[in-house]
Amino acid sequence: MRISVPKLKAMVRYFASNTDPRLLGKTKLMKLFYFADFGHVKKYASPITYDNYVHLEHGPIPSTILNLVNAVENDVDSALFADTISIEVKPDLLLKRIVPTRGFAEKDEKLFSASELDILQEVCRRFSDKIGKYLEDRSHEESAWRNTVETEDIPYTLAIEDPDCQVTKEEIEFVLKALQK
Repeated sequence: MRISVPKLKAMVRYFASNTDPRLLGKTKLMKLFYFADFGHVKKYASPITYDNYVHLEHGPIPSTILNLVNAVENDVDSALFADTISIEVKPDLLLKRIVPTRGFAEKDEKLFSASELDILQEVCRRFSDKIGKYLEDRSHEESAWRNTVETEDIPYTLAIEDPDCQVTKEEIEFVLKALQK
């Protein structure tokens, strides 16, 4: 399935509107995407973004989403997300803060199913007041990160090895295969 850019932009707005804006840096944003995607897989057998996750030193990273966010920092004039976020860098902080151009709106909400909104809400409730390092540490506890090595792609089916997974590997494979057609 092709990644929906409008949906990704709406997710960034959702995360920015429903977590402490002072703590929303790039690391935290990447981990919020991870927990949303894998949380939805664990409960409903399908991710929200369908991005490809990669095992990196600081945890699972959605590769397309990271590239879209990095482009805002590196080449704002041609960045696809330039109309959605800016990146605030303060010399005294390590945090590269994500600043949305507007809040999450009703037109954004329409891009999501009820189950996706439930997962987004759950992820924000769980991590709203946490820093990126906290999310990074939690992501290192997940089977997706524990059972892969650096630079390796992370299959969504690894979600079944976590105790909170409510679906089977076959269900995840079925959904992913059905959506590729």
